[in-house]
Amino acid sequence: MAAAPQAPKRGSIRKTRPLVVKTSLNNPYVISWSTLEREDIHFILQTLEDKFKLIGLQKIEDKKKKKTPLVKKQRCSPDVETSEDLKEEHDGDLQVSGWTPIHVRKQLVIGVNEVTRALERNELLLVLVCKSVKPAVITSHLIQLSISRTVPACQVPQLSQRIAPAIGLKCVLALGFRKNTTDFAEEVRAIIPRVPSLHVPWLQDRSQDPKDNLETESLESQDKEILDTSFDDLTKLNKRKLAEGGQASPVTLQPLKIKKLIPNPNKIRKPPKSKKSISK
Repeated sequence: MAAAPQAPKRGSIRKTRPLVVKTSLNNPYVISWSTLEREDIHFILQTLEDKFKLIGLQKIEDKKKKKTPLVKKQRCSPDVETSEDLKEEHDGDLQVSGWTPIHVRKQLVIGVNEVTRALERNELLLVLVCKSVKPAVITSHLIQLSISRTVPACQVPQLSQRIAPAIGLKCVLALGFRKNTTDFAEEVRAIIPRVPSLHVPWLQDRSQDPKDNLETESLESQDKEILDTSFDDLTKLNKRKLAEGGQASPVTLQPLKIKKLIPNPNKIRKPPKSKKSISK
């Protein structure tokens, strides 16, 4: 008799995963902080250091709590101190945490997060950033924010090394001065003329322009007119401006660069494990 045909063996074919390539667009513009001269760096650091020492701004932290020894309860022992008495004495030795002159601290904005929030609310007169920040992306967004809010800003080398010990902090990556400051008003007036202007291709730095208020008012009035007008009126207005021969924009547009992100091709990729064939 002829043998019966055998059934095909079940099994999965191992397939290698395809190489994933992600395409992204890279910014063609290079945005960086303007460089300060050595004389201006020395002047800014010395002015702030002397002012902080004169005011005496310090941050006081609580001392580490020491574990109080456990006292066994005794019936007739009036000389032995209870745990509550030891706790009262221990709490009396501790210093209250916080800043010594609170009203001076409220005039300052310390840290990248606080400076970012204050710039968004347009509450600052001056922004100083430490140059030793790594990576630089942590503070690079402050350039556009400062220009859009017309706030002078610059990157100062050794800002954290000089200012942080003077106020009792470990590091100061960003420092801002509020508009309602009274104790640092003279220092801010002396520092602002030494701050170089920032350059962003699609934004105009008007922080040191004396006609800033007039320009902002005119821009706000134009925006209100645009919001009040309809779409048809807006198109007619644009055509009329083009016919009158308006000035061209100083911004030169550049093409976006296509950047491909490819994972490591030398990495050995193991295929997925297949289920073992069931033995009869």
